[in-house]
Amino acid sequence: MKQLPLALAFGAEPSFDSFVAGANTMALHHLRALRAGAAPVYLWGAAGSGKTHLLRALALGWQQQGASVGWFDASTCAPWPADERHALVVLDDCDAFDPAQQQAAFALFVDAATRGTVIAAAGGVPPVDLPLRDDLRTRLGWGHVLQLHPLSEAQSRAALRQEADRRGLFLSDEVIGYLLTRFARDLKHLMDLLDRLDDYALVHKRAITVPLLKRMLQEAQG
Repeated sequence: MKQLPLALAFGAEPSFDSFVAGANTMALHHLRALRAGAAPVYLWGAAGSGKTHLLRALALGWQQQGASVGWFDASTCAPWPADERHALVVLDDCDAFDPAQQQAAFALFVDAATRGTVIAAAGGVPPVDLPLRDDLRTRLGWGHVLQLHPLSEAQSRAALRQEADRRGLFLSDEVIGYLLTRFARDLKHLMDLLDRLDDYALVHKRAITVPLLKRMLQEAQG
């Protein structure tokens, strides 16, 4: 189990405010309004559509209100003991759960039903298509099932610009265009690239330009 200590979880803290919703406004509003006793919610969509960002924002938001949160994903080794203190349990990367993790997730659902614990989960496909045991797949589809859609090119451009502005970086249209035309519009991947580029520019004391980006990528390839 991954506990989420405030200011220490996941490095930079994702938030609802920093989420670029695009066509995912309904999911954003639903999670913002999620309260104790709510029905389970399951998010699904392609990689980079924002599932983990929203789950992390939800978990940290509840923690900031004093609630205890349990976080379990495909990298969390089972067993996953239930904790009566948890008001919210998050299950991420459900489509990648191994048999032991599936058993652990099912047990958490059973425990949540007796305690009134809220469960928020996510995976790459709808519950009906999850490669999981039937009883877990059914429970993941019990409550609200919300699809997330990848951002359009214009929305991805706006997201990169927003993040650059937050960091105090100047990111030219040329650099943004290079990123969007040569890499998938997977926002997580794009933000990871921006992280690396920011660090690289700082180390070399250079402005962020396309030549600098190309140099960084060439060095990364060895």
